[in-house]
Amino acid sequence: MSDSETKEKSVDVATDKPVNEINGEKITPTRCFTGSAISGGLAFVTYLLSKSIIMTYTTMPINFNSAMAVRIATTVRTLVMGLTIMATFLFGMVTIGLIALGIKLIIENQKVNQA
Repeated sequence: MSDSETKEKSVDVATDKPVNEINGEKITPTRCFTGSAISGGLAFVTYLLSKSIIMTYTTMPINFNSAMAVRIATTVRTLVMGLTIMATFLFGMVTIGLIALGIKLIIENQKVNQA
């Protein structure tokens, strides 16, 4: 299958629009890199937040007389730490994906320009 046939077949079945368009706007490397910069900034902020939460929780002991209260406090701490770490990982993966998509689009544009 040639490149032109592949380009013609890259259409979203549900909307009959080209896959490289979202709401009528083309996906460009600039948009990808801008999105990755925003996502990278959010990843850094959530990393700092996670680090701060973990440091606060490790220095603050749980002082309850009830075993049930200790278990609930431990569970809540674990959930809060897990959610912030998950947000950090999510933003980091989005950043990597958008950078990879931007590089892919640049390579595809160079191949089209050479042909």
